[in-house]
Amino acid sequence: MMRSMYSGVSGLRVHQTKMDVIGNNIANVNTIGFKSSSVSFSDVFYQTLQGASGANPETGSAGTNAKQIGLGANVSAISTNMSEGASQRTDNTLDMKINGDGFFVVSSAGEFLFTRAGSFDIDGAGNLATPDGLPVMGWQPNGTTGEIEKGTVSAIEILTPKNMYAEPALTTDCTVSGNIDKNDAQLLSTGVPFAIEMYDSLGYKYTMQYSIKSDATDPNQFIFAIGAITDSQGNALTSTATPASISIPFDPSTGKIAATTPSQLDITGLEDITGFSKLAATLSVDFGQLTMFAGKTAIEPGRGDRQGLGNGRAAGTMSGYSIGDDGKITARYTNGQQKLLGQIVVATFANPAGLEKQGSNLFSATVNSGEFDSIGDDPKAAGGSLTAGVIEMSNVDLSKEFTEMITTQRGFQANSRIITTSDEILQELVNLKR
Repeated sequence: MMRSMYSGVSGLRVHQTKMDVIGNNIANVNTIGFKSSSVSFSDVFYQTLQGASGANPETGSAGTNAKQIGLGANVSAISTNMSEGASQRTDNTLDMKINGDGFFVVSSAGEFLFTRAGSFDIDGAGNLATPDGLPVMGWQPNGTTGEIEKGTVSAIEILTPKNMYAEPALTTDCTVSGNIDKNDAQLLSTGVPFAIEMYDSLGYKYTMQYSIKSDATDPNQFIFAIGAITDSQGNALTSTATPASISIPFDPSTGKIAATTPSQLDITGLEDITGFSKLAATLSVDFGQLTMFAGKTAIEPGRGDRQGLGNGRAAGTMSGYSIGDDGKITARYTNGQQKLLGQIVVATFANPAGLEKQGSNLFSATVNSGEFDSIGDDPKAAGGSLTAGVIEMSNVDLSKEFTEMITTQRGFQANSRIITTSDEILQELVNLKR
């Protein structure tokens, strides 16, 4: 009789535990990235009253089964359901959802932790972090090439001082295109002026004045002359530009620069004229796209060569950033440049259900989940991806939880009846003595 009471007590305990798990699931129905849990029961050790016996052909007796009385129920497992939750759109650039397997990697006191909750912020130091202030980990760009370098993960930096600016670049090439009408009166007198803008090594802008004028000795030949060089404030610099001018003949049959004549002017002596920064040691000016057709004289100068290289640029400040589906964070700058700031990685495990919950939407690795290699994986390595502006919702299924709640309540009630019924039987036994 006492065995039935203790079996009933064990039944109450396991159903209490299951109710606790159900309650936690329902409480986190709107917790982003939450993974629900489920409880499994197992029967407990049995008391064997009589062992099994086999058939005896000599006596003609049949075999008998063992006679055992169970001693109740126990919690065999509390399992985590790692299925992917639904998507919730937020339109926040820093919110991210993992499509497929894997976990975001964060750092806490030197320990790697893992989460599916991709609601991130920028902390006071400019790092990508969780709402609790844990830095999000990833790969960094190579300091020389700027490309992402796979290695041990470290904190992803976004709005840090080193990322807020894009470095300037020297202007080393220019082009002059357009058309020259050899009968233009201005070409025959003072010449047609134009200017080319250029940048020095620190990103300061300068303007180099040019003029184009007909050669009095040859109607098909024109003289390109360098004029003043001024800074952005209009102050003229002392120029030692060499050569100061160049004569370029045109082929009257084609209207283009004569094939036997160099169409590029290399100007030297500019490097040290600013007094504190550097201009290009050699500025190459390409005149090869000029034509000599009737109509109108229109000169179109531009920075850079015909492929747009060597145009130089001012220093830029960050104007925005975006996160791609591969986790790469790209910054945009006011000088037109783009720069990779880092790449968010994901951690994958052989047995993700073996991770241990730490609260605050975090998991830690265990011996049964598999260890994290401190490097991680590209979010798209196994066919997955990241989606920015979206977060992963809880995977709690309320219909299932309510059903489990009903069966758990009935199980608890039934076990309580075992205890009360056993008590009544014991009371009848005590009353036999009266």
